[in-house]
Amino acid sequence: MQLRPVPLGKAGFAPFGEVVEMEGGERSSINQGFAERFNDLARVDVATEGGSMNVSIVTAKPRPTPIAIKLMERHPLGSQIFYPLQDRPWLVLVCANPLDAASFHAFTATGRQGVNYGRNTWHHPLLVFDAASRFLVIDRKGPGDNMEEVWLETMMELSISSP
Repeated sequence: MQLRPVPLGKAGFAPFGEVVEMEGGERSSINQGFAERFNDLARVDVATEGGSMNVSIVTAKPRPTPIAIKLMERHPLGSQIFYPLQDRPWLVLVCANPLDAASFHAFTATGRQGVNYGRNTWHHPLLVFDAASRFLVIDRKGPGDNMEEVWLETMMELSISSP
C-alpha cells in the first residue's frame, strides 16, 4: 500500500492529538511590548504513574525514498510534542490501528507547525525532508512502560515529493 501525505490541519489531525501552532493560541504582549507570547498551544499529559515532563531537542535525518513504513509506536502513559526549530516542512504519519492499513493517515507539516500526539496514538518515528532537522520534544519521563512498538507484517511505502 502506498500513502500520500495531505497538508496538516487541526480538524484532520484531531483524532490523533493536536496541531501545535500559533494560530488560535491565546496571544499577549510581553517584555514591555517587544515580544508576543502565544499561550495554551497544547495539553501536555505526562503525570500518569508518577511521570514528569521531559524537554529535549532531537536532530533527525531523512530516510531513503520512498519511505519504507515498517514500524509504528505509541506511548500509553503520556502525550508527546514535536515542534520544529527551523522553518522547513516535515512529515507526520499516524494510524488508529497498525494492523489496519486503511487506518493510516499521512500529513505534511509546515516548519511552523508541531504536533502533540495524544496518549496511546500510534505514530511513526520522526520523518523529515532535510538533514539535521531539529525538533523541540516535550514528553514523559519516569517509571512505567511508556513505549509500545508494532512491526508491520506488510511493509507500506510513503510516497513523497520533496517540498
